[in-house]
Amino acid sequence: MLYAIISEDIDNSLEKRLSVRPAHVERLQKLKSEGRLILAGPHPAIDNEDPGTNGFTGSLIVAEFDSLESAQQWADIDPYIKAGVYKRVTVKPFKKVLP
Repeated sequence: MLYAIISEDIDNSLEKRLSVRPAHVERLQKLKSEGRLILAGPHPAIDNEDPGTNGFTGSLIVAEFDSLESAQQWADIDPYIKAGVYKRVTVKPFKKVLP
């Protein structure tokens, strides 16, 4: 089943984000190579694809996991959590309807 991992950043998270981004992206690449990643990306802090020093306010990942518990366990060890980038992470089932 698909699960949405919806994360909210702490204020001024950009420096922390950048410091662990390679490890975060590496985990996403693994999901992609396994054919389990539907989409992933950050929420820019301003209405611009490249927010520059304004940074980001959170992230969204939609991926396939065996269960809600396994999706939560995967989310709980994200490098952004360990680095203190995220202040809140919500994991919930997701039903893709379109496209």
